[in-house]
Amino acid sequence: MTAPEDDAIPDNRAGRGKLGRERMLAAIREAAITEFSRHGFKGASTKAIAERAGLTKPHLHYYINSKEELYEDLLYSVLNGWSSAFEFAIESDDPKYVLSHYVRKKLDYALDNPGLSRIFTSEVLGGGRNLGRYWPVAVKSTEQKVNMINRWITEGRLRPLDARLLLMQIWGMTQHFADYSVQVQVMLGLGPDEPLDREPIARELTTFVLLGCGLAPD
Repeated sequence: MTAPEDDAIPDNRAGRGKLGRERMLAAIREAAITEFSRHGFKGASTKAIAERAGLTKPHLHYYINSKEELYEDLLYSVLNGWSSAFEFAIESDDPKYVLSHYVRKKLDYALDNPGLSRIFTSEVLGGGRNLGRYWPVAVKSTEQKVNMINRWITEGRLRPLDARLLLMQIWGMTQHFADYSVQVQVMLGLGPDEPLDREPIARELTTFVLLGCGLAPD
């Protein structure tokens, strides 16, 4: 019996190596989110990120080039997530549906990604030095929403209001539950690890926004 040719023998080492690297990068990402969200860019260290990910500092730098690059990657993952998640619903032109859907998506994203939300907030509070590439995209996206809201106002489907202020109020209200999670838990009488029921929060925020726009909530 002749030995099988080398290419006839399945070799899963490359696949296992890729999977292992992906798991390690995911662990580094989670560790970095925790450190940056708690301590900001200046306060977080690669040593702390490495330890939280179960690595040595030299091992960490096998996977990343620098703290700056890791921070920017995380920051822009927030911005890219917002760009895709926070567009107005295109399947409807009903103000009530579009605004209700927008509030819920914004709240869900903040509660599902509280660390990333706090990283963005910390960056803004620190002067936004890494947001230069983001602002033109954000302004363009906001202008599209403002134009739609202003059209609804012109058509008499919404009461007269400042569309930009409306959007900023929605951003502030929804992000509050991620950025001030400790305060939220205390004020709602919840323990530090007790889950937050987002349904009444979504209902109250949506009702508040709709009534403020002159729309009757369901």
